[in-house]
Amino acid sequence: MKIAYSPCPNDTFVFHAWAHGLVPDAPALDVTFADIDITNTLAEQGAECPYDVLKVSYAVLPWVLDEYALLPCGGALGRGCGPLVLTREPMSLTGKTVAVPSERSTAYLLFRLWAAAEVPDGIGKVVVMPFHEIMPAVRDGRVDAGLVIHEARFTYQEYGLHKLADMGEHWEDTTGLPIPLGAIIAKRSLGAEKLAALTDAIRTSVRMAWDEPTASREYVLAHSQEMDPAVADQHIGLYVNEFTADLGEDGYAAVRGLFTRAAAEGLVPPLGPTALTY
Repeated sequence: MKIAYSPCPNDTFVFHAWAHGLVPDAPALDVTFADIDITNTLAEQGAECPYDVLKVSYAVLPWVLDEYALLPCGGALGRGCGPLVLTREPMSLTGKTVAVPSERSTAYLLFRLWAAAEVPDGIGKVVVMPFHEIMPAVRDGRVDAGLVIHEARFTYQEYGLHKLADMGEHWEDTTGLPIPLGAIIAKRSLGAEKLAALTDAIRTSVRMAWDEPTASREYVLAHSQEMDPAVADQHIGLYVNEFTADLGEDGYAAVRGLFTRAAAEGLVPPLGPTALTY
């Protein structure tokens, strides 16, 4: 089973048991580590994509659900874990340049929904740059603001930056729902029975990670790009939660709500009533 997911601590924590053959009766995994912007692009290849299972941004789903099915577990939703807009000092973003990690990311989609409400005269320019370059670019004045995700929530103050807005707070305040960030998808061509088996394997891998959290530590730290172990633990604690084991009613409501709002703004194509099922 060919799978691609990020080297981020939440993904390596979730998939450690399965990737190491510890999940009973689960197929062996052939793992590729890839930034989520790469996996988003891979998913858009549809039937030509060489991977059976991918970790992608929720924002890419409207373009890939003909070929890929959303699995109800393994991804990243939560509360208090949204992307941040950082600046050097308080300011209005009207006419300003904002760096983002991807224009096909959930973070960017949440940012666009926030900006539609909070920056009615419009931001100036969006530039895409690698995630790790964004905070230095804001600090050094090369851009006016940066949209950041993941562990930047814990480290932005080290760059002397100001939190202008929290996209997650805006989303939760306006919807009451958890924040949809990353999704696990699998090829529909595998068939419903195999998709159900993959779901079971992921859920078992998650529960095993929770039961023995130290078992995955070496794997997590080996792939977390020299991240401080304490930050890696915070990252896991924030992004691996009950929605990782099961999207549940609130999780699906959050995903549908994201796409309904985004479609109303013309940011994504509308989804059919059965698009999120397999």
